[in-house]
Amino acid sequence: MPSAASATNQAPLQTADIVKYLTARDWKIPPGVEERAFRFLLGRLDFNNLLGLIDVARGSAPWMRPASLYRLWLDETPADVPLRHAAYFNLGVELANIGDVVEAGAAYNAALALKSDFLVAAINLGLMSENQGKTDEALEIWRRAVQPDDMRTTLLNQRGRLLERMGRFEEAERELHRSLLTVPNQSDAISHWVHLRLKMCAWPVYEHIPGLTKDDLVASSGGLTLMSLFDENAVVNRWVERWISRFGDLQRWAPADGYDHEKVRIGYLSSDYNLHPVSMLMVELIEKHDRSRFQVYGYDMGLDDGSYLRHRILGAFDQWFRVAEMSDDQVADLMRQHELDILVDLNGLTDGSRPGIIRRKPAPVQISYLGFVGSQPIPELDYAIVDDFVVPQELATDFHPKPLYMPICYQVNDSKAPVDPSPTRESVGLPTDKFVYTCFSNTYKITDEIFDAWMRILGGVENSVLWLLARTPWARQNMLNRAQAHGIAAERLIFAGPASPAQYLARLPLADVFLDTYPYNSGTTASDALRMGLPMVTLSGKTFSSRMAGSLLRTVGLSAGITTSVDDYVALAVKLGTEPEAYRVFRDALGGGDAWRRTLGDTDRFVQDLEERLLAIRVKPGQVG
Repeated sequence: MPSAASATNQAPLQTADIVKYLTARDWKIPPGVEERAFRFLLGRLDFNNLLGLIDVARGSAPWMRPASLYRLWLDETPADVPLRHAAYFNLGVELANIGDVVEAGAAYNAALALKSDFLVAAINLGLMSENQGKTDEALEIWRRAVQPDDMRTTLLNQRGRLLERMGRFEEAERELHRSLLTVPNQSDAISHWVHLRLKMCAWPVYEHIPGLTKDDLVASSGGLTLMSLFDENAVVNRWVERWISRFGDLQRWAPADGYDHEKVRIGYLSSDYNLHPVSMLMVELIEKHDRSRFQVYGYDMGLDDGSYLRHRILGAFDQWFRVAEMSDDQVADLMRQHELDILVDLNGLTDGSRPGIIRRKPAPVQISYLGFVGSQPIPELDYAIVDDFVVPQELATDFHPKPLYMPICYQVNDSKAPVDPSPTRESVGLPTDKFVYTCFSNTYKITDEIFDAWMRILGGVENSVLWLLARTPWARQNMLNRAQAHGIAAERLIFAGPASPAQYLARLPLADVFLDTYPYNSGTTASDALRMGLPMVTLSGKTFSSRMAGSLLRTVGLSAGITTSVDDYVALAVKLGTEPEAYRVFRDALGGGDAWRRTLGDTDRFVQDLEERLLAIRVKPGQVG
């Protein structure tokens, strides 16, 4: 029997030759001579014919599994045979798929040893390390692999994505910027890069990228970014329409004429059943649904953070299902099996969303609520829960889907949220003798325009400070730099330390006025402030996101806090900080939180109002969906 090395002197075999050989033996190779003959034949295949054999033989016998054949081929071919690096890479993929990460890593490394610029192997090797929690190792693999090559952009994007997930925003922004300098027109990379700059308060957000105009950058920005920067539904609509086009036209899964159930089956889909503002608002609604008229399902596609809030909200559903690991088809099919009458999407187009599920139309009626407070021209959505302040009739033309108007306010609340005993100003680093403005909204909502307005306010109220929540050092430093440019001393900006939800609520009354963000208002945070008796100044524009806080202020009877221009916003905030009697009247209108408890905190009334509307829009047999 010739050796594997001598076999290369003969003409390469074709896949069909080995298939014929194996078929004659019913794909069985007994030990001894037959096995040696098979190895000899396998060693005479080139790489392309090896792939053909694997496609034909996949699953025929345990020893014919792809990983086994790749190993045998690598054993029986000489070291200089072409495309050995590709065989090692494919071996790594097969081993990773069956969970053998150690051997898969060895295979990827072997591929890179043979071809150091085979960067797809470096990408997979890094992803495997990341999945094992070895994030620093993954970053180092990708750092070593970055070089002038077609795959360089992909490696930079992988590093940027992982660094962002690790909270290393400045490094992530830098890697994505490098990626865009290599290939400018990358929608996903642009979206992440711009949003990172927003979260870091790196102004101006739209920094020049050679080869791209500002319009190009805007066109690829994400929905939350656009709502933070533009007070125009049309801008968000264009982005949504482009974004959902990737799904194409999908078949409707639910019957258009609905189901005939005694109780309405309502499902809530979310990736935020954890310590998240959506669950903080929703939990009591789920608990208080009228079970004599509704059967309530939860579909969980997010992370298990082990929090009390996650246990509370999941425990409130009649049934809940973990769907994070399921495909869109599988989730939609599960919902169809449950014969949902109404599906409520609590994500919209935020992080963790699964619009592919909504686009399959697994329920006759589908509603958007809370998660995405912007227009969503998605054909499979039937309604968005709103009120006539956030989407007034005169602004409804460009808002999608059809508004489902609540009679008082769009926002549900949890009246049972725990609150710690109130601390002192000194204990949280606040001065006792200053007028304290505050904003505890996410930093991506803080634009340079609104921050400049805050600096004008501090400039107009000498004895004042601004208390902020900035979770990253880059946001803090950029704010301090901007304040200095306005002539505002650094000590007049005070940054809050970490706090639990109950501690955070207890801190709010220590401030004097909450300064809202614009054009993306505070939502949950605004309600929290009013709950704790902290008055607010907001700026209302033309979009849902720019009118959220105004709706809450109107509901609690503090419409005096609503302004419609930056100059009026600044003037009102300065007046409250310089005229004690005007401030006293303004704050007393909240009654220390009593106004909130009578209105936004009346969850029973909200649930009844919502259920009446859900019953009215339910599609029944014989109706047109």
